Amino acid sequence: MLPDPFADPVPSRVPRASLLVPLLVGAGVTVALGVYGRTHPPTGIAVNLAGFSGPQTVKVWLGTGAAFFAVVQVLSALAMWGRLGGFAPSWAGAAHRWSGRVAFLLTVPVAVHCLYALGFADADLRTLLHSALGCFFFGVFTTKMLALPKPGLAGWVLPVVGGVVFTALIGVWLTSSVWYFTTFGVHR
Repeated sequence: MLPDPFADPVPSRVPRASLLVPLLVGAGVTVALGVYGRTHPPTGIAVNLAGFSGPQTVKVWLGTGAAFFAVVQVLSALAMWGRLGGFAPSWAGAAHRWSGRVAFLLTVPVAVHCLYALGFADADLRTLLHSALGCFFFGVFTTKMLALPKPGLAGWVLPVVGGVVFTALIGVWLTSSVWYFTTFGVHR
Protein backbone atom coordinates (compact mmCIF):
# COMPACT_ATOMS: atom_id res chain seq x y z
CA MET A 1 0.00 0.00 0.00
CA LEU A 2 1.23 3.51 -0.80
CA PRO A 3 1.86 6.00 2.00
CA ASP A 4 -1.09 8.11 3.12
CA PRO A 5 -1.00 11.44 1.20
CA PHE A 6 -2.84 13.18 4.03
CA ALA A 7 -0.45 12.10 6.78
CA ASP A 8 1.98 14.58 8.28
CA PRO A 9 4.49 15.33 5.55
CA VAL A 10 7.97 13.95 5.86
CA PRO A 11 10.56 16.72 6.11
CA SER A 12 11.48 17.60 2.58
CA ARG A 13 14.70 18.59 0.92
CA VAL A 14 12.62 20.37 -1.72
CA PRO A 15 11.80 23.91 -0.62
CA ARG A 16 8.21 25.08 -0.74
CA ALA A 17 9.30 27.35 -3.58
CA SER A 18 9.51 24.23 -5.77
CA LEU A 19 5.79 24.64 -6.43
CA LEU A 20 6.30 28.24 -7.50
CA VAL A 21 7.35 27.39 -11.07
CA PRO A 22 4.46 24.96 -11.73
CA LEU A 23 2.00 27.49 -10.26
CA LEU A 24 3.40 30.36 -12.33
CA VAL A 25 3.43 28.31 -15.54
CA GLY A 26 -0.14 27.12 -14.86
CA ALA A 27 -1.26 30.69 -14.23
CA GLY A 28 0.46 31.71 -17.46
CA VAL A 29 -1.37 29.01 -19.41
CA THR A 30 -4.70 30.13 -17.92
CA VAL A 31 -4.09 33.78 -18.78
CA ALA A 32 -2.68 33.02 -22.24
CA LEU A 33 -5.71 30.92 -23.20
CA GLY A 34 -8.08 33.58 -21.89
CA VAL A 35 -6.27 36.38 -23.72
CA TYR A 36 -6.13 34.35 -26.94
CA GLY A 37 -9.81 33.44 -26.68
CA ARG A 38 -10.73 37.06 -26.01
CA THR A 39 -8.55 38.73 -28.67
CA HIS A 40 -8.78 36.13 -31.45
CA PRO A 41 -11.80 36.88 -33.65
CA PRO A 42 -14.04 33.79 -33.50
CA THR A 43 -14.20 32.10 -36.88
CA GLY A 44 -17.44 30.24 -36.31
CA ILE A 45 -15.83 27.43 -38.31
CA ALA A 46 -15.66 24.09 -36.58
CA VAL A 47 -14.72 20.55 -37.42
CA ASN A 48 -17.49 18.01 -37.27
CA LEU A 49 -17.18 14.26 -36.86
CA ALA A 50 -19.15 11.73 -38.86
CA GLY A 51 -22.08 10.34 -36.94
CA PHE A 52 -22.86 13.55 -35.06
CA SER A 53 -25.50 16.06 -36.00
CA GLY A 54 -23.13 19.01 -35.58
CA PRO A 55 -20.03 20.38 -33.90
CA GLN A 56 -21.93 21.24 -30.73
CA THR A 57 -22.98 17.63 -30.18
CA VAL A 58 -19.40 16.48 -30.79
CA LYS A 59 -18.26 18.87 -28.05
CA VAL A 60 -20.87 17.83 -25.51
CA TRP A 61 -20.22 14.12 -26.01
CA LEU A 62 -16.42 14.52 -25.87
CA GLY A 63 -16.90 16.65 -22.75
CA THR A 64 -19.15 14.00 -21.23
CA GLY A 65 -16.51 11.36 -21.97
CA ALA A 66 -13.87 13.53 -20.30
CA ALA A 67 -16.11 13.97 -17.23
CA PHE A 68 -16.66 10.20 -17.06
CA PHE A 69 -12.92 9.54 -17.13
CA ALA A 70 -12.39 12.30 -14.55
CA VAL A 71 -14.67 10.36 -12.20
CA VAL A 72 -12.60 7.24 -12.94
CA GLN A 73 -9.54 9.36 -12.03
CA VAL A 74 -10.97 10.22 -8.62
CA LEU A 75 -12.04 6.64 -7.90
CA SER A 76 -8.70 5.19 -9.00
CA ALA A 77 -6.81 7.77 -6.90
CA LEU A 78 -8.89 6.82 -3.89
CA ALA A 79 -8.19 3.15 -4.62
CA MET A 80 -4.43 3.83 -5.00
CA TRP A 81 -4.33 5.37 -1.56
CA GLY A 82 -6.43 2.65 0.05
CA ARG A 83 -9.41 4.94 0.65
CA LEU A 84 -11.91 2.47 -0.81
CA GLY A 85 -12.19 -0.25 1.76
CA GLY A 86 -8.61 0.03 2.95
CA PHE A 87 -6.91 -1.83 0.12
CA ALA A 88 -4.85 -0.58 -2.83
CA PRO A 89 -5.33 -2.85 -5.84
CA SER A 90 -2.33 -3.24 -8.13
CA TRP A 91 -4.28 -1.98 -11.15
CA ALA A 92 -5.29 1.34 -9.56
CA GLY A 93 -2.15 3.22 -10.64
CA ALA A 94 -2.50 2.16 -14.28
CA ALA A 95 -6.22 2.95 -14.24
CA HIS A 96 -5.44 6.38 -12.80
CA ARG A 97 -2.78 7.21 -15.39
CA TRP A 98 -4.77 5.96 -18.37
CA SER A 99 -8.09 7.50 -17.35
CA GLY A 100 -6.28 10.83 -16.93
CA ARG A 101 -4.68 10.55 -20.35
CA VAL A 102 -7.98 9.72 -22.02
CA ALA A 103 -9.83 12.50 -20.17
CA PHE A 104 -7.22 15.05 -21.19
CA LEU A 105 -7.14 13.88 -24.82
CA LEU A 106 -10.93 14.20 -25.01
CA THR A 107 -10.72 17.83 -23.83
CA VAL A 108 -8.19 18.99 -26.43
CA PRO A 109 -10.45 19.05 -29.53
CA VAL A 110 -13.18 20.67 -27.44
CA ALA A 111 -10.81 23.41 -26.28
CA VAL A 112 -9.49 23.99 -29.79
CA HIS A 113 -13.04 24.32 -31.09
CA CYS A 114 -14.09 26.63 -28.27
CA LEU A 115 -11.08 28.92 -28.53
CA TYR A 116 -10.86 29.01 -32.32
CA ALA A 117 -14.49 28.92 -33.41
CA LEU A 118 -16.19 30.65 -30.47
CA GLY A 119 -13.58 32.58 -28.49
CA PHE A 120 -13.87 33.60 -24.84
CA ALA A 121 -17.61 34.13 -24.38
CA ASP A 122 -19.21 36.30 -21.73
CA ALA A 123 -22.73 36.84 -23.06
CA ASP A 124 -24.24 35.57 -19.82
CA LEU A 125 -23.09 34.07 -16.52
CA ARG A 126 -23.08 30.50 -17.84
CA THR A 127 -20.87 31.27 -20.83
CA LEU A 128 -18.56 33.46 -18.75
CA LEU A 129 -18.16 30.68 -16.16
CA HIS A 130 -17.66 28.13 -18.92
CA SER A 131 -14.95 30.18 -20.64
CA ALA A 132 -13.15 31.03 -17.39
CA LEU A 133 -13.30 27.46 -16.07
CA GLY A 134 -12.08 26.09 -19.41
CA CYS A 135 -8.99 28.31 -19.33
CA PHE A 136 -8.49 27.56 -15.63
CA PHE A 137 -8.75 23.79 -16.21
CA PHE A 138 -5.84 23.79 -18.66
CA GLY A 139 -3.79 26.01 -16.36
CA VAL A 140 -4.31 23.87 -13.27
CA PHE A 141 -3.77 20.71 -15.32
CA THR A 142 -0.41 22.15 -16.40
CA THR A 143 0.41 22.87 -12.76
CA LYS A 144 -0.39 19.27 -11.80
CA MET A 145 1.69 17.79 -14.60
CA LEU A 146 4.68 19.97 -13.70
CA ALA A 147 4.34 19.16 -10.00
CA LEU A 148 4.14 15.37 -10.50
CA PRO A 149 7.86 14.71 -10.99
CA LYS A 150 8.93 16.92 -8.07
CA PRO A 151 10.38 14.73 -5.31
CA GLY A 152 9.65 15.57 -1.72
CA LEU A 153 6.35 17.37 -2.18
CA ALA A 154 4.09 17.42 0.84
CA GLY A 155 1.61 14.55 0.70
CA TRP A 156 -1.39 16.85 0.36
CA VAL A 157 -0.17 18.71 -2.76
CA LEU A 158 -1.12 16.30 -5.53
CA PRO A 159 -4.51 15.32 -4.05
CA VAL A 160 -5.40 18.99 -3.65
CA VAL A 161 -4.21 20.00 -7.12
CA GLY A 162 -5.88 16.91 -8.61
CA GLY A 163 -9.10 17.85 -6.82
CA VAL A 164 -8.92 21.34 -8.31
CA VAL A 165 -8.37 19.85 -11.79
CA PHE A 166 -11.40 17.58 -11.26
CA THR A 167 -13.55 20.43 -9.96
CA ALA A 168 -12.64 22.69 -12.89
CA LEU A 169 -13.41 19.97 -15.44
CA ILE A 170 -16.73 19.14 -13.83
CA GLY A 171 -17.55 22.86 -13.79
CA VAL A 172 -16.80 23.06 -17.51
CA TRP A 173 -18.96 19.99 -18.11
CA LEU A 174 -21.87 21.37 -16.06
CA THR A 175 -21.81 24.69 -17.93
CA SER A 176 -21.65 23.01 -21.33
CA SER A 177 -22.71 19.38 -21.75
CA VAL A 178 -25.24 19.26 -18.91
CA TRP A 179 -26.64 22.64 -19.95
CA TYR A 180 -26.90 21.43 -23.58
CA PHE A 181 -28.58 18.14 -22.65
CA THR A 182 -31.12 19.85 -20.39
CA THR A 183 -31.80 22.63 -22.92
CA PHE A 184 -31.84 20.74 -26.24
CA GLY A 185 -32.09 17.10 -25.21
CA VAL A 186 -29.75 14.20 -25.83
CA HIS A 187 -28.70 13.98 -29.49
CA ARG A 188 -25.82 12.56 -31.35
